[in-house]
Amino acid sequence: MTSQTLLDVAIDQFGRLGFEGASTREIARASGTAMSSITYHFGGKEGLYLAAADHIAAQIREIQGPAAAAALEAGAASAEAAREAAAGLLDSLGQMMLHQKTEGWSRFIIREQQYPTEAFNRLFEGAMRMVFDAAAELIARARPDLDPRQVTATAILFFGQVIVLRAGHAAICRVLGTDHIDEANAALLLASLRASAFRILSETPE
Repeated sequence: MTSQTLLDVAIDQFGRLGFEGASTREIARASGTAMSSITYHFGGKEGLYLAAADHIAAQIREIQGPAAAAALEAGAASAEAAREAAAGLLDSLGQMMLHQKTEGWSRFIIREQQYPTEAFNRLFEGAMRMVFDAAAELIARARPDLDPRQVTATAILFFGQVIVLRAGHAAICRVLGTDHIDEANAALLLASLRASAFRILSETPE
């Protein structure tokens, strides 16, 4: 339980302040434990930082692993089935992005996207690659007209639409004229995300 609490607090602190700015003393204090606990469980600040990345990856994998596996199975039947499955996977990601618990994860991940360290490798290999590969496979099935590089590019921008739901949270709230994304707005955003996914996956070459 102590290590779990330390990880949750560390993710928040590292996400807000970065590796250099976060204080292990403050992380220990906010966790209600002694500084020695960080050394005991993680070996120090760097070990805690990498463990935080592993923790985020594990939670994403726990949520999206079953969704990705189910989508791949459902999308094997036909191009139409692949479109439906890909849209379903995007919806699952969208719901995760809109959940409050991903706020801390996103700050940590966005920092690593801008200034990647070993922690980014752990995030990518531990969770991101799995979801990206599943989406790319479904896109290839849904759009057999695309060559492999086009599939990759489409998957990248496919994910951009869902990532903005968390990375662009403040801007979304501003343009919606609210201080948080309520159920009605969440439903609107997810419906628009799904419609956009079907447009992308249903296009034919000119």
